[in-house]
Amino acid sequence: MFSPIIWRAGQLQLLDQRQLPKQETWLAIDTVQQCSQAISDMVVRGAPAIGITAAYGVVLAARQCYAQHAEHWREAMPALLRQLAQARPTAVNLCWAINTMQTHFAAVIGHPEPALLAQAQRIHQDDIHANQTMGALGAQLLPQQAKVLTHCNAGALATGGYGTALGVIRSGFAQGKISQIYADETRPWWQGARLTAWELLRDGLPVTLLADSAAAMLMQQGKLDWVIVGADRIAANGDVANKIGTYGLAVLARYHGVKFMVVAPRSTFDLSLASGAAMPLEQRDGRELLCFQNQTVAAQGADSFNPVFDLTPAALIDAMVSERGVILQPDAAKIAAIIS
Repeated sequence: MFSPIIWRAGQLQLLDQRQLPKQETWLAIDTVQQCSQAISDMVVRGAPAIGITAAYGVVLAARQCYAQHAEHWREAMPALLRQLAQARPTAVNLCWAINTMQTHFAAVIGHPEPALLAQAQRIHQDDIHANQTMGALGAQLLPQQAKVLTHCNAGALATGGYGTALGVIRSGFAQGKISQIYADETRPWWQGARLTAWELLRDGLPVTLLADSAAAMLMQQGKLDWVIVGADRIAANGDVANKIGTYGLAVLARYHGVKFMVVAPRSTFDLSLASGAAMPLEQRDGRELLCFQNQTVAAQGADSFNPVFDLTPAALIDAMVSERGVILQPDAAKIAAIIS
């Protein structure tokens, strides 16, 4: 099982996704500060992968605190964990993983690293298992000879392994139900062009890349059955924060009669938020939009609007898939019945 996150010989190693597809570079992460920076700088990205990385980051934080404070390591942890939690504000899996790890602090006896490492590895393996379950559940919704489109990257690179949206596509393809896979390039970080295409081709799945703005024409020509995406945060009513461009795809899909599926694990649901109105939607440096490979491509003096995520209302979603089951036409009551 391919994973972009590895714990090996007492060290966290992350596949630097900024370098793909040109080269596969693994970064060694030895401190919680390095872990926070890797999340912020998008060395690792995708809500589930961010959560798993954060879980290992808690292990590194505990190691550092124990080395400095011995049996008083718990008292020194909050400052480091706050730094870790602030690395990416939208992906709820980040805080979920930190909170889950914290629930095990009280039971730790002696050096905290072994017990916390076991819990982080459990979170990692549970994510892979959840992805495989979601892949099987989501594939059941697909017709024979399905033509599907995905946005950004919600595959093994964005998770512990296998993927959420790409997990459904992997399962559907393995069952012979998918005849065509399309991927948006996903500006401005090109996750579709650099990551989804690389990942699918690496595993022997054919993929056709298109500009984000070409999706409408694809639907107009009747060449799509399903749009399948992941999520970074899902509110109690089913509103979804995901990579910028997701909302536009949902509107297009509804107009053209194309089905829209969101695939995400339980850890991506934030039931403390009644709707998406209160979700933090991250804005990033405008240079990501104005430049390409460190070269300015926009007219000098142009301003920028560079939101990382947008909000898709639950009313535009036909199916929501988690490891706990499938929710058709999601709303607060249906989500509460399955997720809470």
